[in-house]
Amino acid sequence: MSQGVRTRPEGSGQALSEAYDTALLDLDGVVYAGGAAIAHAVDSLAAARSGGMHLAYVTNNALRTPDAVAGHLTELGIRARASDVVTSAQAAARLIADQVPQGARVLVIGGEGLRVALRERGLEPVDSADDDPAAVAQGYGGPDLPWGRFAEACYAIHRGVPWFASNTDLTIPSGRGIAPGNGAAVEVVRIATGAEPQVAGKPLPPMHRETILRTGAERPLVVGDRLDTDIEGAFNGGVDSLLVLTGVTDGPGLLAAPPQHRPTYVDADLRGLLTGQPEIAQEGDGFRCGGWTASAGADRLELTGEGEPLDGLRALCAAAWTAGGEDACALDGEKALARLEL
Repeated sequence: MSQGVRTRPEGSGQALSEAYDTALLDLDGVVYAGGAAIAHAVDSLAAARSGGMHLAYVTNNALRTPDAVAGHLTELGIRARASDVVTSAQAAARLIADQVPQGARVLVIGGEGLRVALRERGLEPVDSADDDPAAVAQGYGGPDLPWGRFAEACYAIHRGVPWFASNTDLTIPSGRGIAPGNGAAVEVVRIATGAEPQVAGKPLPPMHRETILRTGAERPLVVGDRLDTDIEGAFNGGVDSLLVLTGVTDGPGLLAAPPQHRPTYVDADLRGLLTGQPEIAQEGDGFRCGGWTASAGADRLELTGEGEPLDGLRALCAAAWTAGGEDACALDGEKALARLEL
């Protein structure tokens, strides 16, 4: 990753699948949505793999086991093994194992994915604060997690047992809309105890460490749809990132991104792995990409020209991020974005 504050997306003369040895792919919003494959994902991933790129699937969801995730991907037509999947449950289990004795008991507030990950590290999952746990591990347990599980966590934490959370995503997407995520459940325990957990998942370093240890990646590229987890996680790990616009991030959010949320590359979907990325050139006070030129006015972003809408968005990113510098850009980009009809 380039040093200093990123002020524009970068270009690449090579296809990204050739420039990087491993894609660290988020799942929901990148590979699938609501359980179904996102358009172009299956074919793009197959082509990247055929070209020699290693594909790893990195998720903050601690509920499902790697076997279950790999099985789902296989059903969608994406060849995957359990060893290709890295979860926040695995990152949390390693974080705990580094701090408690081998074979220690761990009180689990979550689902099967967390239990399997703890056993993998030689730890014993238990269900009660009265089982003398050495740690509390909290991960997403699905919509039917009993309220009494939170009470068990609070009892143990009040006794001084260290608390670990797989991740703190406040929301998760579902087939019916946005639902509470593990972060919302963590807040329940935080309010009741006044304690703070050690957190493993994206965008924090334990998740990046787990991913690199498991994949052996030397030139990794993080691929995600969320600025505050995927892209910030890449920033914290000092690696490059590709934002795809198939998930939660929209144009206004991207233009207003502070430095830690600015991706190296921006593309519509996973077909971006198979192509190079256009250069953005500075022209006077503006920035040109393809047939578009973007600049920062007194109170709003300006866009002129025509061509591929994504090139216009990339040019606007350069104008907005340069204007924002080390902060988020506060200029109005609504009118400029409307021209692109993204």
